[in-house]
Amino acid sequence: LVGVEHKAAACMMRNLEIERLGLAAMSCGIARRCVELMVRYSGERKAFGEELRNFGQIQRLVGESFAGMSAGRALMYQTAQGLDLEQEATAVDNRRVETDAVKLFCGKMAKDAADAAMQVMGGYGYVGEYQVERLWRDAKLLEIGGGTNESHHKNILRDLS
Repeated sequence: LVGVEHKAAACMMRNLEIERLGLAAMSCGIARRCVELMVRYSGERKAFGEELRNFGQIQRLVGESFAGMSAGRALMYQTAQGLDLEQEATAVDNRRVETDAVKLFCGKMAKDAADAAMQVMGGYGYVGEYQVERLWRDAKLLEIGGGTNESHHKNILRDLS
């Protein structure tokens, strides 16, 4: 027997909480790299005689991606700090709802940042020789792995009710 008899479901829920937090951290890393690539590319690439970073649309994409990444990272740290791994996993009492929320938010945020990076880099963002294409695929997988966005919506409402 591994663990306490009749407590396997609680152990499984705890593992899901840890997994969701880990996926949120991966999402933050993907978003950070996307922001770095957008900043670098928009400073190197020129259009109409100007660096791309001088155009408002590029500034919006980079700025929103950075803001989303910063918010996701803060939510991730807050959730991690509040998670008590010694306490039995129960809905709101042990922040299960927060691990659903952080994974939901950060997964979408990373995908949005990867979309923005692909947009900033144009056709280069789409081809396999640039990192953005892989980051986009990884971000899309994070919306599915550890529970789909729809499952997190369901869990959040159930736990808040």
